[in-house]
Amino acid sequence: MVFVSGPRQVGKTTLARQVIPDPAAYLSWDISEHRERILRREWPAGGEIIFDEIHKYRSWRNYLKGLVDQPDRQWKLLVVGSARLDAYRFGGDSLQGRYHFLRLHPFSAAELGMSRPQELLDLLHLGGFPEPFLSGSETEARRWSREYRSRIIRDEVTSLETIVDLGNLELMALRLPQLVGSHLSINALREDLQVSHKTVSRWLQALERLYVIYRLAPFGAPRIRAVKKEQKHYQYDWTLVPDMPRRFENLVAGHLLKWVHFEQDAAGRDLELRYFRDVDGREVDFVVTDGMKPVRLIEAKWGDEKIDRGLRYLKTRFPEAEAVQISAVGEKDYVSPEGIRVRPALPYLSELV
Repeated sequence: MVFVSGPRQVGKTTLARQVIPDPAAYLSWDISEHRERILRREWPAGGEIIFDEIHKYRSWRNYLKGLVDQPDRQWKLLVVGSARLDAYRFGGDSLQGRYHFLRLHPFSAAELGMSRPQELLDLLHLGGFPEPFLSGSETEARRWSREYRSRIIRDEVTSLETIVDLGNLELMALRLPQLVGSHLSINALREDLQVSHKTVSRWLQALERLYVIYRLAPFGAPRIRAVKKEQKHYQYDWTLVPDMPRRFENLVAGHLLKWVHFEQDAAGRDLELRYFRDVDGREVDFVVTDGMKPVRLIEAKWGDEKIDRGLRYLKTRFPEAEAVQISAVGEKDYVSPEGIRVRPALPYLSELV
């Protein structure tokens, strides 16, 4: 059994139906006719089944476990959903050991085979979701993004979470893109929305489970006086970020997270994506760790700038880690005396997945 999860409208169903092209194998919980067949256990005659959005069924874990554990038949199941199925799998009978978990991300420069800097700027303006990107229109991309956010709040959240105050949740969702890349203060959000700290925390967790946002924990070690609790967040739809340098930072975060998740899911590597900030104000946008050891240090800049002091500092502390400063529109490409590579973003991002 394979779980494929990811943001809504990122292409999970299209991918699943390419992997298992038999129309009879597709069963969606969101289609009433299919839902009745699922509840009646009227399964396709073949040995392969696609279950789409079945995590909205309260007893879905036991349902799948019973199907997989049938002694008289070996099923091949592809389970897709727009929520973090790894988070919703807990409770009841565990599915541990019965599935592989894979995450599908928006388009990336490597996946699209980009070779020209203008193509990366197009991805920055249109976003990585298939529908707005393939439209080629910034106007269509903006309309899609507004409608997408509304559908997430009004449809997806209410189907999976018990949240009554949708108005304030939507206000928070509107506020979050303006805070991308900076310290995410739950207390500040609580004061803005006039709700409790616990409520804001629960709403953030809901948006994470539904692949609206993701948070990065700080990379810290006592010898570098790093902060240990402050988190940063980014949007899966980076076109929501109004400031272009921060939007570019968000795009880089999305590319790195896609690569880290691929290495985790497909190769079983113990990689994590984090960031660095110390008590003296030095910061590095992204730190990729392997078994808690930093292996990649990445700083994202809009144009050609001198090497960031935080990147220089962390490189001296971890000289064995690969350090790179990439730029959206810059053209410089060189290696500093400390061993830090400065280069345009597109060649670097194209080396990922």
